[in-house]
Order: sequence, then C-alpha cells, then structure tokens
Amino acid sequence: MAYNEKLAERLRQALVAAPQVEEKKMFGGLAFMVNDKMCLTVGANRIMCRIDPDLHQEAINKKGCSTVVMKGREYRGYVHVNENSLRTPAALNYWVALALDFNQKLV
Repeated sequence: MAYNEKLAERLRQALVAAPQVEEKKMFGGLAFMVNDKMCLTVGANRIMCRIDPDLHQEAINKKGCSTVVMKGREYRGYVHVNENSLRTPAALNYWVALALDFNQKLV
C-alpha cells in the first residue's frame, strides 16, 4: 500500500516545530518518529496516531476514528483517523497534538 503524499506533507508541516522528527517507511506507509519513538503514520487514506491509552475510548467516539487492529488484535492507544475527518488544519492539528502529548510522556 502506498501512502498519501498530500497527507504526509500536511503532517510534515504540522510537525515542523516538534523536536527530533525522523521519517521511516514502515507498515506499508510512512512513519513519523519523534524523539526516536513512533508517533504518527500515514497510509493511503488515513493516519495512525499513538495516543495516551487513557484517552482511547474518548478518541474512538469521534467521527472517522477507530482502533488499530493488527492480526486480529486491538491496540489500545493506537487509533486510525480517516482522511475525510482531517480536512481542516484544526482537525489534523487536534490529532497531532494528542500524539505529541503522549510522545512526551514516554521515556
């Protein structure tokens, strides 16, 4: 699966002030590592955010957001947000902020 270049560029812009951002191809998409930890990824039509597991239920109640499932297992603290729910800068920045906030808590 190829990743969405336009969505990747929007994430780059949203992460411009974040420390130590590195891009790596993984999970069939493009991952944004912040402080050497996976923070966000871009796929064909969605992003994946690594967020505080305590906020997971609240997050998946938002339109266009769902729990990440890999090999039949649900991953609490990892959510997909579809591109249609990220149309405005404010919508994208909301999810980027959640991911960056959690990233800062990780040791």
